[in-house]
Amino acid sequence: MKKTLLLSVVASTMIMAGGDIAPVEPVVEAPVEVASWNFSGQAVAYTQTRDSLGGTQGGDLFGGNTTAGALGLQLRATNDDIFAGIGFGAEVSTIQDGVSANYSNTNFGMQDGSALTQAYLTYGMDSISTSLKVGRQTLPKSLSPFAFSENWGVFQNTFDAALVVNSSLPNTTAVYAFVTRGNGTVTPLPGSALHPWQTIQGGYSDLADFNKINDDGVHMLTLQNKSFENLTLTGTWYYGADHTAWILSNLGATGGGDTNVLWGDATYASDMFTIGVQGGQIDPDSLESTSGWGAKIAGNLGMFDLFAAYTSVDDGTVKMANFGTSVKTPLYTQSILDQDTIALDSDTFKIAAGMKALGGKFGLAYINSDLGAAAPAAVMYPGTYGGSGTYEEIDFTYKTKIGENTTVFAAYVYQNDDRVTTGIEEQQDFLRFWARYNF
Repeated sequence: MKKTLLLSVVASTMIMAGGDIAPVEPVVEAPVEVASWNFSGQAVAYTQTRDSLGGTQGGDLFGGNTTAGALGLQLRATNDDIFAGIGFGAEVSTIQDGVSANYSNTNFGMQDGSALTQAYLTYGMDSISTSLKVGRQTLPKSLSPFAFSENWGVFQNTFDAALVVNSSLPNTTAVYAFVTRGNGTVTPLPGSALHPWQTIQGGYSDLADFNKINDDGVHMLTLQNKSFENLTLTGTWYYGADHTAWILSNLGATGGGDTNVLWGDATYASDMFTIGVQGGQIDPDSLESTSGWGAKIAGNLGMFDLFAAYTSVDDGTVKMANFGTSVKTPLYTQSILDQDTIALDSDTFKIAAGMKALGGKFGLAYINSDLGAAAPAAVMYPGTYGGSGTYEEIDFTYKTKIGENTTVFAAYVYQNDDRVTTGIEEQQDFLRFWARYNF
């Protein structure tokens, strides 16, 4: 029986909302201006390693077959007014694979290659408080929670899209997007006989490989209102006609017909604390819908901050994940590697704390997911799975700046999935390091 979760019900129960305590990565740019052109970019060194590959392959941290890495360079040029109010932006990116011969970046979910990752035109119509952006671009999760550019990789994934933003209504932003392609689509692993979800746990496509999100494109409409002090209400609707390719390639289901998605979020953010609720539904024709909701609270205590969240997703047909990548979710309990286990048939809580020290910020988080039989296999677990169980994750992170333009990040992740029956240990360790120089 189809489950119904009306956005109006979600909105009526939304009281307050907030943000993750994880520090937002600063974007430090010192563009060089030539006439009305702005030039900027970033250089990135990125590596990650794990201590198990499953089966008889074994593995150790920083081993030749368990470590991946890359060097990336990104150059941007923008001009807000080329002529008659028409603006232009472009971005060229290259990621050079720096791994051993035995283990590829794609098996770690990392992209490589070179591409024109952004190329767009902009136009503003002040008389009707409307702006247009057409072409290859990033999409923010705050306004597009199911087709967004993710920040965990070397560079963000981007989309071919048309974006219209209107602010003519009081305290309200209306956003329409038509999304056709993206370079974050997942490449399935062919013929996998492991856990059923393992067949879609391949890596990102090549950086230049922009694939269809859906045969007929995906329409999105978002309304965000800030009429009440400190309170932000956001409601989003997606519509995709004939979802077969869209769902099959990215979310792990088969079938035909249209897909509707409703999602709502409310954010109440004061100086001392933030409280939030979220909820919605993915409803493909001829398939069982998937519904989910969440709540969170965060507090700031000077050099310390605290965070707690709970999310629940039922056992529908498709994962509650980013359509553009099938990797990250819009859920409050999203962390470094827990995305697949929280995206379907899962009840999850997360508690976290942050502390400013040693010139940067330390973070510590604990995630626990109570998983049903339909929950996907955990990230980085190429073993055999059986039935329901529990997934645990501990994240320990540190981020700091070196000088004005360089940011350094380090993370240790502990994973434990007790559903594993063969092929890999229940517990494994994972490390990630990167450095970004913005110019």
